[in-house]
Amino acid sequence: MRGGQVAVVAGASGYIGQHLATAWRADGAEVRTIGRGPGADARWTDQEGLADVLEGSDVVVNLAGRSVSCRYTKRNADAILSSRTETTAELGRVLAGLSRPPSLWVNASTGTIYRDARDRPMDEETGELGTGFSVAVARAWEHELFAAPTAVRKVALRMAIVLGAGGGALNPFVNLARLGFGGRMGDGDQVFSWVHVDDVRRAIDHLADHPGVSGPVNVASPCPETNADTMRLVRRAFGRSYGVPLPAWSLEVGARVIRTEAELVLKSRWVDPRVLSESGFVFAHPDLDEALAEIACRTSRGLLPVALG
Repeated sequence: MRGGQVAVVAGASGYIGQHLATAWRADGAEVRTIGRGPGADARWTDQEGLADVLEGSDVVVNLAGRSVSCRYTKRNADAILSSRTETTAELGRVLAGLSRPPSLWVNASTGTIYRDARDRPMDEETGELGTGFSVAVARAWEHELFAAPTAVRKVALRMAIVLGAGGGALNPFVNLARLGFGGRMGDGDQVFSWVHVDDVRRAIDHLADHPGVSGPVNVASPCPETNADTMRLVRRAFGRSYGVPLPAWSLEVGARVIRTEAELVLKSRWVDPRVLSESGFVFAHPDLDEALAEIACRTSRGLLPVALG
């Protein structure tokens, strides 16, 4: 976002939302926020407040949704689904009633929507959707976006695992490496598609400048790694020469202990950013080794905080 532009970020209290808001404000843009906390400019329960925040903005980015790092009990599963679909539907209703709506609505989605892929990458046109709870949530999430009764250009941001300093998905991997357990997970052949948090912001800026792009957009580095190579690179970046491999059964047990799902590391996610690449986007951090070195320089010593489900 450039100086003088207005961006609305829903879910701004999360890791990605905080990064977007900080970076765009540093660029001179005005950032308005939607959330449940006291610091938000508008609350989800206040339609009039939502309309005031959205009116006259340039871009709205919806990242709202309960963390998936938890056990998929019925209560958690219901919260994961409703926190995504209900907020997306509410945005659609409010946007439909505006006289000066934003020109672009970017709604978070996930690269997990594709099947477990070890044979070929999944792009937006030929990628095959998977099955299971996570895929069902992603499909329902995107359905609410594209069914919303507004003519605003819509993009479903199918993000790979987002990496960056100060939080996000990398912390558990760093902790395992620092504790000596940073070896391959399962057979280690599952593909690890990832994206640096800076490139998430840059991708949204790119989409704002390319009005011909709409629909699902994969946001993932064009250079994925296997899990085994990912953990080797994590160990190198954070100063560990060896890590004990973790078989699938141990990950299942460990996931129960910390109240999460082993699927988060055992599923093979091979996400191809075809739409971004063909529209001219160039990743600032395409190489995982370089990205991890950059992150390590800004990461504190010792064990890092990890949100438990």
